[in-house]
Amino acid sequence: MDSCDRRVRAYKNGKTFDQSRDIAESLNPDFRKQIEAKGKVLWTEILTQVNHDELIYKLTLKYLRRDGYDIGNHKIPEVKKFTS
Repeated sequence: MDSCDRRVRAYKNGKTFDQSRDIAESLNPDFRKQIEAKGKVLWTEILTQVNHDELIYKLTLKYLRRDGYDIGNHKIPEVKKFTS
């Protein structure tokens, strides 16, 4: 096999997974600024800003966790900085 099989299945609004990943990555600086300014961002705010696209929403949370933020859980649906 010469290369990995890159699925080009279209998700919501006809975007591929790679396009959704790029959009989620580009939204993270704005969310980080909001977290720094307000101390937290609610999951509902993120969902609204990604236009209710579930894949971008999940990728955004994944990248915020990767960048060192506490993404909360079902009891605490908010993203904030880890406290030491």
